[in-house]
Amino acid sequence: MPWDALEVELAAVPGTVSVYAGRLGRRPAYTRLPDTPHYAASTMKVAVLAALHRAAEAGELELDAPVPVVNEFDSARPGAGRFCCAADYDNDEAVWARLGGTAPLGWLAERMIVRSSNLATNLVLGHVGLPAVAQVWADSGARHSRTQRGIEDFAARDAGLDNQVTAADLAGLLGAVARSRLASPGTCAAMLDVLFAQERGEDLAAGLPPGTRIAHKNGWVRGVRHGAGVVFPDDAPPYAVVVCTTVPPDGDADPSGDDRDERARRLIARVSALLWAARHRLGTVG
Repeated sequence: MPWDALEVELAAVPGTVSVYAGRLGRRPAYTRLPDTPHYAASTMKVAVLAALHRAAEAGELELDAPVPVVNEFDSARPGAGRFCCAADYDNDEAVWARLGGTAPLGWLAERMIVRSSNLATNLVLGHVGLPAVAQVWADSGARHSRTQRGIEDFAARDAGLDNQVTAADLAGLLGAVARSRLASPGTCAAMLDVLFAQERGEDLAAGLPPGTRIAHKNGWVRGVRHGAGVVFPDDAPPYAVVVCTTVPPDGDADPSGDDRDERARRLIARVSALLWAARHRLGTVG
């Protein structure tokens, strides 16, 4: 695998690109700025998913339990009052269609992942709590990642309470789920099933042959595009691939005229394709 050539290519990309790639339970085959923090965007939803399923396994809540679908949440900033999600900033009309009614926690968690619903995320987070999510990060071995607020909690963000991830920590979190290190094998398999059902396939999955199994979550806001997943080839051991990209907030187009998010999606897909081509050799490198 021409890692040196990939390093040169990524170094030429504006902003910061972090990569973690390698087989589960092994030294990574390739890393680039793996411990550099990035704004988490929606990748933090994997930790929320894990917190929910662990709470269900512990008997603290039931995934089938219907809960009220509301759009008002307590800010993580003490004394800041409550905040709401914006419907036009979400990616899933199905959750909003239930506003004022109820929905099962497990269904909300699925929509949080497969369509990246922000409203569903805040509803689930309200039931599991930020400390449980912090414990997920700790138990997966994360060193720099944190989830300190819900989506669109701008008062908390402005007070310095934010969500951040690193490529290495995301790989560790997903690897812990895939290797049943965060909960029982059955519970971790249930989490993987949700991640396998991901419907947003424009980055990591786009670099893989159609039908390849990948348990993954992506995240994006202006200037940020991340893809984090575990690929399960039929002819090689599973491997983690995480690409985090952050570009300067100085416009949406680069000098070539390309949309920056589109360029980031193509970059993540290219790294994913390179890893797929090297899948038989990942355990012998690094």
